[in-house]
Parts: sequence; structure tokens; C-alpha cells
Amino acid sequence: MNCRFCSKKLTSEFLDLVSAPPSNSFLTREQLNEPEVYYPLKIFVCDSCFLVQIDEYKKSMDIFDSGYVYFSSFSSTWLTHAKKYAMMMIEKFGYDQNSLIIEIASNDGYLLQYFQEQGIPSLGIEPAVATATEARKKGIETIVDFFGKGIANRLARQNKKADLLIGNNVLAHVPNLNDFVAGLKIVLKPAGVVTMEFPHLMHLIADGQFDTIYHEHYSYLSFLTVRSIFLTHGLDLFDVEELPTHGGSIRIFAKHMEDQTKSVSDNVSSLMKKERSAGLHMISYYKNFQSKAAQVKYGLLKFLIEQKEKGRKVVAYGAAAKGNTLFNFCGIGEDLVAFVVDMSPHKQGKYLPGSHIPVVSEEEMKRYKPDYVLILPWNIKEEIMTQLDYISEWGAKFVVPIPSIRVF
Repeated sequence: MNCRFCSKKLTSEFLDLVSAPPSNSFLTREQLNEPEVYYPLKIFVCDSCFLVQIDEYKKSMDIFDSGYVYFSSFSSTWLTHAKKYAMMMIEKFGYDQNSLIIEIASNDGYLLQYFQEQGIPSLGIEPAVATATEARKKGIETIVDFFGKGIANRLARQNKKADLLIGNNVLAHVPNLNDFVAGLKIVLKPAGVVTMEFPHLMHLIADGQFDTIYHEHYSYLSFLTVRSIFLTHGLDLFDVEELPTHGGSIRIFAKHMEDQTKSVSDNVSSLMKKERSAGLHMISYYKNFQSKAAQVKYGLLKFLIEQKEKGRKVVAYGAAAKGNTLFNFCGIGEDLVAFVVDMSPHKQGKYLPGSHIPVVSEEEMKRYKPDYVLILPWNIKEEIMTQLDYISEWGAKFVVPIPSIRVF
């Protein structure tokens, strides 16, 4: 296996989660009696560019087929984040009815709806049919396709270049990084801006967030590595923001290297210095992550087994992809966690891949009255704890597994 950015042979292992089914391949009751496909979940780090990555065992076109069930609009926290971003960008760069906003991996229109409300032309590019259909219902023009040089050239020939080109939590999902970033260069107007948000590798390592690793995420990114990738393709990062989303993310701002209208913020050098001080430019930094994942596994299993022995009932909340990585690596099944509650009707009535834990509505939890609710999407734990605060009426408590077991 070679690095998907610099093509150097990968020899350094970052983390081995053994194998797992695709994290969003939820099962029907009928499928429980059928064979289930598992793929290796081993992660490497490049000794040269320090890109942390998985091989493309599960092809992207198979992941984002008609059965893809992640809809961004089911998180009120994420919708608030999206609206705040849209208003900030409009104020900062003055986008109006003469501008064009393009979002890559636009999902169900969760973000572009806020530009559309302001009368700003928008275009979504989304590979999953189900989520693209929801976006179109909101009146958002959406192309069902994977982004890269091919679609970028088609849009450029149609004179559809972006004043603002957005990609939220998409960069990690791209199997061919070089083709993707080259496409950004093609479809961006001469004075246009690219913004990309993605989970920050430094937080993933520091906080033991191994559950954010799954087959949909081909790459795990530091600012230093992303900057190198963009510079290689003629794009310069002129600003960066650190965000609390997804357990610690960064938002990069990119422009054409030829664009002299934007000055480079001190934030760029500051974050580069921060990463270098932490050691992200040295291979030794990446060597001990396996033991961090193991400690999370042992701590969670110990807690769940103790509750089982005491006759206490545990359920989980949020049928998120990270929860499937956690359950499969830890070997957790319905014997330790009775079911998972999720707001999305697209997931209710189905079963988690691998663990086969049933996904139910919130009403089922109210009837069951568990002693503990294990929050799987811990990145939005405040939203969930506020939404479910009524569980205290029967004495239940919340549990968060990452970076270690915490009971609230």
C-alpha cells in the first residue's frame, strides 16, 4: 500500500482495529440471518508526509449507495453550526445574488438552505441519492456525483465556478486526495475562497478518539499535512480556525496562490507551530495510539460488565458511525447494551452492523426506563443530555465513553 498523497510505501502502523462491517451498513431483520461482510480496519501513517490513512477496502461508490442513512439535519447542534457559518461568510466576504456557492458533499441541504434563504445562488454536489433527494425537496439544486477533476472541468465549461467552495467533513472521505484538491483549483473563481472543515488529527490522538475511525474515513488530517497537499495543487491556506465540533476540528480557508487580494493570517503560523510543538512532524508521535484505544476498550467493557452483574439496564443513544466502530472493536452486543435510540426514522427498526443491536425510537426508552444511557455521538453530548434530561425522573444517568468512562 502506498500513501494516497505522496505515493511513498506505507510501513508504519498507526492503529489496528482488526476488521468491521461498514459503519453505516445498517441491517434489516431479514438480513440478520445472512452472511455479513467485514473489511480490515487497519490504519497506517506515512513516514514522509505524515498522512494517517486506511486502504480503500470498501469502495466509496458502495458506501454512498441508496442505503446510505446519515442525514445531517437530524442534529440541531450541527444545524446551528451551519447557520452561524453561513451568516459569518456572507458578512465577511459579501456574497449576494451575483455569487455562486458550491458545497461538496452537501448531504440533505443542511447548510446551503441558509444561503438560499438569503437569495444567494447555491449548488450542491452529493454522491448519496437519498440525501440528495432530501436537498432537492428543499429547492436546492443538487448534482448526484463524486467530486473530482472530472466534474470540476464540466462545471468550469458551463461557467459554473464558485465564489465560495465548501466542504464540511468531506476531505477525510476522499479516496483520491490529489484528484479532489486538483478539482477545487479548477472550479474556484480567481478571487474565490475554499473552506474545508474536518476533525483535527491532533485531538483524535490526544483524546483517544479511535471511534472516529471507520471505512468511510480514508484519511485523518493534521494542518501541516493538509497545507502540503493544497500547496502541491496551487492553493494557499490563508487562514485557519480551531473549532469544538466533532471533538475538535479545524476550518481551513484556501485561495489560489496567484490571488494577492487576501493576506495570510497569523493563525496559520500559530497552528503550524502548535502542531510542531506537539510533534506531529515526527513519526514517533504516532507510535503509541494502539494502547490508548485498548484502554478505552477495557474501561468500557469493565463498566458494562459491572452493570450487567448488578442487574442494571444499559441502552445507548445515537446510532452514529463512531458507535459502530466502538461496539465492534470492544465486542459489545445486545447482552450488554439492550438497544440504541436514534431520532432518524431511516435507522429505526434496523440493526447495527456487526453487533446487531436493534435501533429504536425514543418512546421505547421511555417504556424501558434504563439505569444508564451510553451516549455514542459524544461530540454532541450536551445537546443529547438536554434533550433527554427527563431520564433523571427515574434515576438514570448518562455515560460518555471517550476519552474515558464518565458518568453524569
